[in-house]
Amino acid sequence: MKKLNLAIIGQGRSGKDIHGSYYISERNEYFNVLYVVDKDERRRRISEERYPGCTALSDYTELFDKKDIDLVVNVSYSEMHYDITKDLLEHGFNVMVDKPFAKTRYECDNLIKIAKEKGVLLAVFHNSQPAPVNVHARKLIDEGVLGDIKQISLCYNGFARRWDWQTLQKKVGGSAYNTGPHPIAMALGFLDFDKNTQVVYSKLDLALTSGDAEDYVKILLSAPNKPLVDIEINSTDAFSYYNLKIQGSKGTFISPNLASYKLKYIVEGENAPQPVIETFLQDENGNPKYCSEKLITHEEEGTYDGTAFDIGTAEVYKSVYNAITKGEKLFVTPEEAAMVISVIETAHAQNPLEVKF
Repeated sequence: MKKLNLAIIGQGRSGKDIHGSYYISERNEYFNVLYVVDKDERRRRISEERYPGCTALSDYTELFDKKDIDLVVNVSYSEMHYDITKDLLEHGFNVMVDKPFAKTRYECDNLIKIAKEKGVLLAVFHNSQPAPVNVHARKLIDEGVLGDIKQISLCYNGFARRWDWQTLQKKVGGSAYNTGPHPIAMALGFLDFDKNTQVVYSKLDLALTSGDAEDYVKILLSAPNKPLVDIEINSTDAFSYYNLKIQGSKGTFISPNLASYKLKYIVEGENAPQPVIETFLQDENGNPKYCSEKLITHEEEGTYDGTAFDIGTAEVYKSVYNAITKGEKLFVTPEEAAMVISVIETAHAQNPLEVKF
């Protein structure tokens, strides 16, 4: 298998610890790191040591005269995603941009339009979609193990505060744009990316943050004949017990940490139907009793061999490689990623926050 040449813009936390960790792992069968772009001299020096054979540059525009690049990965600051991605696409590069895709749906749609006009690939780095927990949960739903799904809850909660650039609206920070793409993309996936999906309720608020961007997010999504999806990202939850919970007519799936799961369900035909009794229930002595029974249930639990940060990341890069070399459909299309931004943009429109910085 021939590896493709890659340039990455940004060696901050995501660029170094997520993308960079993948590049130097055994899972990377697809890409050579040929160029690294970062304004910081120290990070450029470290990059040339970490990715043998790469050339470190101080500005992404230095890539424009390079003819040996198959993919540019844009892991710049969030507020730079749109402008840099647009510039790269217009110069004829295949581009994968980190989340958030952009700030507005208009920006997303414009990037998609430019990519099609230029005949280049545009991908968005959504590594939670191919993560083992999400793939497994989708499989259980599709196979009908949980029955008719009534509610899906996604909680990315904790008890902590931030004071970095991710707390500033002017930097496209806040929990909705920063953490939100993970649970929102998963939520839309559970709704089959239905174009009729609506934000039926949202609340954005500030709690422990030092900045002016939200660190409390509550979003309810639904679509016709689909379950309600409850998304929560809360910095004040000191007792968070799960990340993903799916409740259906036959059972419940829960993942406390996206690395393990528990499942309890009933099987069709194992529990005889109970006829409706219009009067109160009574025991053999004629005393009223509560309506209860012991269902025949099945339980299962297990762990996953990886998370979004390793398996999910590797699967995204594999999908991008196959899209470039074989013309295959991306695991997460830019149109689907744009729907994520639509949800975030709607929540912000419904909950305008004061800009203080």
